[in-house]
Amino acid sequence: MLAGEAADLLVRMQGEQLSVTRKELRDVVTAADLASERLIIDGLRRLTPDAAILSEEAGFSGSSEAPRWIIDPLDGTVNYAGGLPWFSVTLAYQERGRTVLGLTHAPLAGLVARYAEGGIATVDGRQAAVSQTASLADAVVSICLTSHYSPEDSERTSNVIRRLAGLCRGVRVLVSGGLEMSLVAAGRLDAFIGLKADIVSHAAAMPLVRVAGGKVTTVAGIASRDEDLEKVVSNGLIHDELLEAIRAA
Repeated sequence: MLAGEAADLLVRMQGEQLSVTRKELRDVVTAADLASERLIIDGLRRLTPDAAILSEEAGFSGSSEAPRWIIDPLDGTVNYAGGLPWFSVTLAYQERGRTVLGLTHAPLAGLVARYAEGGIATVDGRQAAVSQTASLADAVVSICLTSHYSPEDSERTSNVIRRLAGLCRGVRVLVSGGLEMSLVAAGRLDAFIGLKADIVSHAAAMPLVRVAGGKVTTVAGIASRDEDLEKVVSNGLIHDELLEAIRAA
C-alpha cells in the first residue's frame, strides 16, 4: 500500500517543475525523492514503530538490534528528473539480517514485484521465473553506469560494457537497480550488473531473483550480500560465462 501511494505521488509530481539539488559528483536529489521518502517513513513508523529504517536520503534511524526496513523512495532519480519511465520505489523488511519481505513498484514501467519469504514471489501477479537463455550470445544484459561513479568506477564499468558489447545480443543502461533485478526475476532481462551497487536499491529484489531460479554474486562468484558493492545478477545459466567476461574486461 505505501509503495503504491509513493509511486502514485511520484507519477503526479513528475509533471511538475521540481527543485533539483546536487549530491555526490553529478548525482541529484529532487523534491519528489524527499516527498516519497517522508510518506513512506511516516507510514512505516505508524505500522511498525519499533523497527529501524534505512533510507536513501534520511539514512539510518532506530536500534541496530531491531528488525529494519530498507527503502529507496525513488530509485532512478536522474531518469525521473528527465521525464523517463525507468524509476521505482523499493521496500525491504529484514529480521536478523534476512529479507523476509520485498517490494519493487515501477509505475510507469508497469511493474510490481513482490517477495515474501516462504510464500510470494511474483512479478505483475505471475510467479517469478528467470529466462532460459543458455548462452551469453543470446542474452540481453543491463549494467549500471551512473553519474556518481568515480573516474575509476566509470572506466571499469565502461571496459565491461565494451567487452559485453561484442559478446551479448544487447547491452542496456537503465540505472534503476531494483527495477532491473526484478526484470531478471521475471525473465525479461537475462542479467544485470552493478559494480558499485548500494544496499537501498537492491535489497528488496535480491531474494526474489534467487527464488526465481537466478543467481546474485560478486565478480569473484561469491553469493552477494546486501552490503556488497558488486552485484552480478543473472538467470544462472549464463552466470559463469558472464563472470568470465567481466573478469576479462
